Amino acid sequence: MSGMASDPNNSSQEEYIPHHLQKEDPFASKLSREADIIAGFYLTVIGILSTLGNGYVIFMSSKRKKKLRPAEIMTVNLAVCDLGISVVGKPFSIISFFCHRWMFGWMGCRWYGWAGFFFGCGSLITMTAVSLDRYLKICHLSYGTWLKRHHAFICLAVIWAYATFWATVPFAGVGSYAPEPFGTSCTLDWWLAQASVAGQVFVLSILFFCLLFPTAVIVFSYVKIILKVKSSTKEVAHYDTRIQNSHILEMKLTKVAMLICAGFLIAWIPYAVVSVWSAFGRPDSVPIQFSVIPTLLAKSAAMYNPIIYQVIDCKFACCRPGGLKAKSSLKKSR
Repeated sequence: MSGMASDPNNSSQEEYIPHHLQKEDPFASKLSREADIIAGFYLTVIGILSTLGNGYVIFMSSKRKKKLRPAEIMTVNLAVCDLGISVVGKPFSIISFFCHRWMFGWMGCRWYGWAGFFFGCGSLITMTAVSLDRYLKICHLSYGTWLKRHHAFICLAVIWAYATFWATVPFAGVGSYAPEPFGTSCTLDWWLAQASVAGQVFVLSILFFCLLFPTAVIVFSYVKIILKVKSSTKEVAHYDTRIQNSHILEMKLTKVAMLICAGFLIAWIPYAVVSVWSAFGRPDSVPIQFSVIPTLLAKSAAMYNPIIYQVIDCKFACCRPGGLKAKSSLKKSR
């Protein structure tokens, strides 16, 4: 507490302080200086690659914004979320790792926590919408006949409203944002679950609506797609070339979506497991040195998607310079 009293930014802090911060400076790094420097360089590389990759996707998409298909619109929204995480959030943590402590006080901590949760939730819900789009497109063919661009924009409005609601709920007094145990980053206050029943309800609600339910929808969608593809591969072989080409394109789009979702979940599930363990396990049962690894892995999720776009030749014009011609010829052939 004495370390906190020396920080002028602490005057605005809430009365509740997580149990792991009550006896020491909450913003002092609990890692060695060498570990902080390594983490800072790691996040710098991740941040640069993510900003360049997602910025490129958005830039190329802006050149043909009036021609984007509904599925591509959702992909661009995912790039916007990933770019937001890289531009708004990562500089705070990078500076703090290099300075060996969180440098932006409680207000900066809350802003960083909100921004990370807002864009992270937006990414997951966008992927949920994409998985539903792929499921309906592949398993219910009539769906593709009525889906238009304005439906995609309505979906985007719902996604942003959903992310805004859950990211802002902690400011309504039912939750909070707090420093991570290692001190140089901030997140949702998972430790509220150890303080009260209301805190447990808050944490469980966040876990269900912002992780478990969207993940269940994604898994359900792609399991149904895999089963449908296995049963329909022989049928497509009997169709004419145009229908076969359309099927190939839809399957490439689906592969991209599946890889994006898999990369996101692989990056975030370890962090979710550690957070749940911290919330409902024994106090201080997660070693501080161990808790930083899932956090760094989760922060790398925004870098994967542009790489996936390039690895899979999905004929997205927003993914490569020659895509405009490919897309034009594909539309003519269809």
